[in-house]
Amino acid sequence: MDLDKDVGIVDSSVKEKTAETEGSEILEPYVGMEFESEDDARKFYTEYARRVGFVVRIMQRRRSGIDGRTLARRLGCNKQGFSPNHKGTLGPEKKPRPSAREGCKATILVKMEKTGKWVVTRFEKEHNHPLIVTANGFSTTGDKDKKIEELTMELARQEQLCSAYREKLFTFMNNVEEETEELSSKIQVIVDDVRKLEAERQRFSHRR
Repeated sequence: MDLDKDVGIVDSSVKEKTAETEGSEILEPYVGMEFESEDDARKFYTEYARRVGFVVRIMQRRRSGIDGRTLARRLGCNKQGFSPNHKGTLGPEKKPRPSAREGCKATILVKMEKTGKWVVTRFEKEHNHPLIVTANGFSTTGDKDKKIEELTMELARQEQLCSAYREKLFTFMNNVEEETEELSSKIQVIVDDVRKLEAERQRFSHRR
């Protein structure tokens, strides 16, 4: 999926930047909202999801073709999409297992700007399923959903580490290449000097 095509598309619900939950105010994402890093954006949306009543799924991302850095990231509800059971892949005699996916379209898209800031370029608020919220305004999820959320966050951390290591590797390789070229130039100068000295020595020998 091309993440670029979603830039500037705004759900109508984005006009209200806060939502009321049992008297407590929840700050909603909105197009133009800025974060210092992808991790900050993910943490904000995860906390927003926790308070509203759903679990976050880490979705598509777009990488740089030069150094592999993440340039855009989509996060969404874990009920996004459909399981294979909902597409009729099972035979008539097989009972489909209960699916956690219900085709929910609630998502957020953040992109890294030239300034290095991460900016929300799309926010879809509405869910097509009930949200689970407790009396104190915080969501409650089963053990399975909690595990999914924990593993999703760990996966995001590991992806960030890989991206950081990849960037360091590219920097190291570029430095090695530059130093190799510089060393080659110095060696060539030495070789040329030795050849000149050898030529001078031979001319001096012939004169004698």
